[in-house]
Amino acid sequence: VFNRSLELCEVPACFKRSTIIPIPKKPKITGHNDYRPVALMSVVMKSFERLVLAYLKNITGPPAVCLTRKQHQDKSGTYVRLLFVDFSSAFNTIIPTLLQTKLNQLSVPNSICQWITNFLTDRHQLVKLRKFTSYSCTTSTGAPQGCVLSPLLFSLYTNDCTSTDPSVKFLKFADDTTVIGLIQDGDESAYRQEIEQLAAWCSLNNLELNTLKTVEMIVDFRRNTPALPPLTIMNSTVPTVESFRFLGTTISQDLKWDTHIDAIIKKAQQRLYFLRQLRKFNLPKELLTQFYSAVIESVLCTSITVWFGSATKSDIKSLQRTVRTAERIIGAPLPTLQELYTSR
Repeated sequence: VFNRSLELCEVPACFKRSTIIPIPKKPKITGHNDYRPVALMSVVMKSFERLVLAYLKNITGPPAVCLTRKQHQDKSGTYVRLLFVDFSSAFNTIIPTLLQTKLNQLSVPNSICQWITNFLTDRHQLVKLRKFTSYSCTTSTGAPQGCVLSPLLFSLYTNDCTSTDPSVKFLKFADDTTVIGLIQDGDESAYRQEIEQLAAWCSLNNLELNTLKTVEMIVDFRRNTPALPPLTIMNSTVPTVESFRFLGTTISQDLKWDTHIDAIIKKAQQRLYFLRQLRKFNLPKELLTQFYSAVIESVLCTSITVWFGSATKSDIKSLQRTVRTAERIIGAPLPTLQELYTSR
């Protein structure tokens, strides 16, 4: 079936049907934008997508990301502005025909391009919320969020969205885009020009910048720092934040990890409750240790290679107290965070 589908550049209609499940992004819902529409599709189609995904990765290769310039960050009078871009319904705004053109430019075989276009067009979907189900409708725009191919297709769709100035870098991971500008001698013209070009590129490619959720963080260690002019995108002033949760890791403008470590300690301590409950059922120590490794240690070790080496002794002690609490509950020794950090 897969080979025949690729040969005809067509995806069977039954494989393109999906059920959209709205997943809350936060505990308190104030509007439809607080839901993430996750598409549930055929298991057979997911297997097929994985084959195409491996093929596309082999052709396009990993994205090249460069974040540094040698002998520039340590110059006096420099600072960094980071713009964390948020797109409104990023996956849902992809234009299949435009994506096909971009894939052709990346030397993807035309037959695969046509197959992907067919996969994204004339898709039948319905929405299910608890016991309520909507009528089925047909769409020919976007890539279903939750599909195996969607993150890579969006990355390839935005592949030509790059910086033309060496002092400004675009860091992209699926639909998360961060603009990093190295400002020297107070000259922000290149950074602001790249932001304007990003906004123009989005307009041309049917992507909408969510100015309500797009924020900026400034890393500036200069003495007597002057008030910096705010950034404006499409007549909207971008708010400045002191910290931002970037791909699961909270980055602070002072480049300290207190905020991130406090957050993961709180999350890990909440999960210790479940470990205590399992202990009451007299589960073997081996199972309790496995639960700890999967549910609690995984939280404590999130991006540990990034922050542990520069964490304060006080923060490390606070983290280790959580590990010792788990040891007392389980009744067996557990690896220290220093050991886990060294082994990574």
